[in-house]
Amino acid sequence: MLGACGGNARTRRSSEVVRPSFSADSAYRYIQTQLDFGPRVPETEAHDSCVAWLTEMFSRFGAEVTVEEGVTKDYAGENLRVRNIIAHIATDSSQKTILLCAHYDSRPWCDEDEEAAWYQPIPAANDGASGVAVLLEVARQLQQSKANGERLKACVDIVLFDCEDLGTPRFLDELDRQDTWCLGSQLWSKDASRRGKYTWGILLDMIGAPGATFYREYYSEQMAQGYVEKVWRAAADLGYGSMFRNERGGAIVDDHYYVGSALQIPILDIIHTDGQTGTFPWWWHTQNDDLQQIDRATLQAVGEVVMSQL
Repeated sequence: MLGACGGNARTRRSSEVVRPSFSADSAYRYIQTQLDFGPRVPETEAHDSCVAWLTEMFSRFGAEVTVEEGVTKDYAGENLRVRNIIAHIATDSSQKTILLCAHYDSRPWCDEDEEAAWYQPIPAANDGASGVAVLLEVARQLQQSKANGERLKACVDIVLFDCEDLGTPRFLDELDRQDTWCLGSQLWSKDASRRGKYTWGILLDMIGAPGATFYREYYSEQMAQGYVEKVWRAAADLGYGSMFRNERGGAIVDDHYYVGSALQIPILDIIHTDGQTGTFPWWWHTQNDDLQQIDRATLQAVGEVVMSQL
């Protein structure tokens, strides 16, 4: 409606704050669609269906989409197929490129749940689907901006990593190894041609819960301190300072760790933790990671903060 009235389609004014356009309702529906496929465990029908849908949706939103395929080893040393989804949103010139990413796979085990549920896959509404949904809505908003003749500040690559959540099950913790996690981003980061391509990046992980808190994650500050300050300042300006806590958080080995370490990309992680301990929410890696753990207000906040950087 703002566009029809001659306003900027990417922004809306509320209480004297100009807010980037973002629809939490759309993002919520994208989460619901992912859950409707079932747990997106790699090498399952639900995972295949989700890959096809994500590819179609990003293409519909005007992105150039490729699926990067490869083979890696899982925690037990078995071959594992990896499919990273890359959606490139170009500007009308050779500007800088910003990297936005999340993981879309579901963990095959509920190893933080009661023992009877250990071998059940996680619904992964928040731990996976929430970040994907926000990035889908970002792509839709950017398409609308371009359609309205606006010139984007930068090219954007949205990368959805596969096989992030296949780390050693807790009930086999004697085998636990850090590098059994984030397998898709480890594979993606082996391509040295990507070094120097990105100005900076943001990773979204578990960003949809009611009352979520996002601290300044330790590795993010080590790799991208200036950008952490920029993003958290933008969140405060938008009125989300109580959610984006201006305090140091714990050290989280997430997809950003491998991307930043291997390719020297300044990249930060927006991830829900409980303060400096780095403790994850109570529903993490349990059957309770369902739509009850999703709040439109949190999706709106994260979506606006990300859009404010584009």
